Amino acid sequence: MPELPEVETVVNVLKPQIIDLTVSRITINKPQVIAYPAVEEFCTRLTGQKISGMKRRGKFIIICFASGYQLILHLRMTGCLLVTPAEDNIADHTHVIFELENNTQLRFIDTRRFGRFWMIKKGEEDNVSGINKLGIEPFDAVLTADYLQSILSNRKKTIKECLLDQSLIAGIGNIYSDEILFRANIDPMRKANTLNSCELERLAAEIPRTLEYYMEKNEITPEEYLKKQGRGYNNSSFLNVYGQDNKLCPVCGEILHRRVIGGRSSVYCQNCQK
Repeated sequence: MPELPEVETVVNVLKPQIIDLTVSRITINKPQVIAYPAVEEFCTRLTGQKISGMKRRGKFIIICFASGYQLILHLRMTGCLLVTPAEDNIADHTHVIFELENNTQLRFIDTRRFGRFWMIKKGEEDNVSGINKLGIEPFDAVLTADYLQSILSNRKKTIKECLLDQSLIAGIGNIYSDEILFRANIDPMRKANTLNSCELERLAAEIPRTLEYYMEKNEITPEEYLKKQGRGYNNSSFLNVYGQDNKLCPVCGEILHRRVIGGRSSVYCQNCQK
């Protein structure tokens, strides 16, 4: 599933290609991916709108329009967003096509059809996408050991589960929670309310540091991104523990172990993350 570094990559690649362009026509092949409003109104609202910006919030992508409207997208597990020449063959599972004025198209492709769009008018309160329930961004200055202490001190869930809780810190998923905890030398099964001040300091430092590292490793040219159909991220070879169970720890050489925590697979080093 795309997490914060991958979503940031999508925004960085596509934003220069679509900014200042106008949506001239919309084709919806799978109405179920339009969560709000109804499909007809969705198309009516968007047609003729000029794109003024693109940004990320947590794992959400937000396309901004000069009118003040916002198009919100969550890629979920297999969704991807591409800018393609209009004459390119349409890939299987292409559910939404936004035709742009320069003979390009913004296409949404999703094999599992879990991705969702929401269109919010200027001045309309967003009570539908879930963005207003997100916690702070991992790069916010407020993310300190004291802040972590304030949100974790009464939580008996594991620290792994708390990192996955989007209402606490937005954007962290299964991949990078494993990597953050490994780099902070914290056992993913530790109860969040048992972390001491030194562990909280390490965690507060490693959350933005780890995500920034993988954002850098994910950098890709628009040409590569299109060739790989929006799925060819470059950081898999730099992962220390995620997906590496039964391999050797890159730090101490011990065997990495896998556990299921809160229904999610977690890989960690029993020696480095005591």
